[in-house]
Amino acid sequence: MITKKNFTREDFMLFFRDNDKLNTLTNNDRIEVFSQILAGGSDLTIELLNSILLDYSKDDIEVVNVVHD
Repeated sequence: MITKKNFTREDFMLFFRDNDKLNTLTNNDRIEVFSQILAGGSDLTIELLNSILLDYSKDDIEVVNVVHD
């Protein structure tokens, strides 16, 4: 018999911070998590995007702030 356990926030964070477990995810898994994890559009800021680009050494992508009237 299989017993299901609730996967808590703590479980997720322990998984996320464990390189061995994290490395069991495929690139597609990682892209899915990355693209779905933010709560909403207000979480996407220029500072966050620039920080991510810096972390991944992506100097061929530029974030531009466009102000709409």
